[in-house]
Amino acid sequence: MSTAQQVISRTFAPAGLVGKVYARERGSSAAPMSIGNVLELELSHKEDVQSQPDMTRLGGGQHAEIRRVTEVEVKMKLADLNAVNLARASLGTVTGVEAGTVTDEAHTVTLGGLLRTAHIAPEDVEVRIAGAGGTDVPAAGNWEATAAGVVVFANATELADGAEVVISYKHGSYAVIEALTTKAKELELIFEGLNEADDGKPCIVEIWRASQGVASSIGLMADKGFASLPVSGAILRDDSKQGAGISRFYRVRKA
Repeated sequence: MSTAQQVISRTFAPAGLVGKVYARERGSSAAPMSIGNVLELELSHKEDVQSQPDMTRLGGGQHAEIRRVTEVEVKMKLADLNAVNLARASLGTVTGVEAGTVTDEAHTVTLGGLLRTAHIAPEDVEVRIAGAGGTDVPAAGNWEATAAGVVVFANATELADGAEVVISYKHGSYAVIEALTTKAKELELIFEGLNEADDGKPCIVEIWRASQGVASSIGLMADKGFASLPVSGAILRDDSKQGAGISRFYRVRKA
């Protein structure tokens, strides 16, 4: 086994990292949870450079320089558009709706249109003309159930524009994400990296305080390939980290 000094003094250190990213809200005592498959993860630094010219001789040159870091940023491309990731990326709040049954949900028919049900993915759907003694409307030739509700055929044989109907159905459990309803979350991020280019050696990156911003775009549909979720955020100073040589921003531990 190598000593710490041998690890520090190694020259050969090609990098090809894979691994998992874990997150939790800053200040939480809960265990960090995996955010799923992360296709890209990057840290970037920006600095302000002030130069002082050398005016003492012909030809010029630079007499002095001041460099100050102005921004540290983390960027990720997420492959898993799960409820938590979508909520964080859209500054949203998440609630859950349990499975249930709906009876006689009222709708007004528009031929060729969608009767959007209150719950998604209705099952065992029944459509009936509203009112006492209203008759059932068969699906064949009239309507079909879809993920968003019930689509009425433009040439429906037993339904007309303006007809009042009631819909009964069952639905499964689902999540509701209300976008732009909360402020950006401050997260603690942990990258559990493994170096494929160097015998699987670990590289653990811990970001103490990341303020994740809203996603620049959220892909919903494309003609080919998979959707991904690009997110970024500023890495802020964590004043709880104290001591000489202790970073208040992030640290890297590698074998």
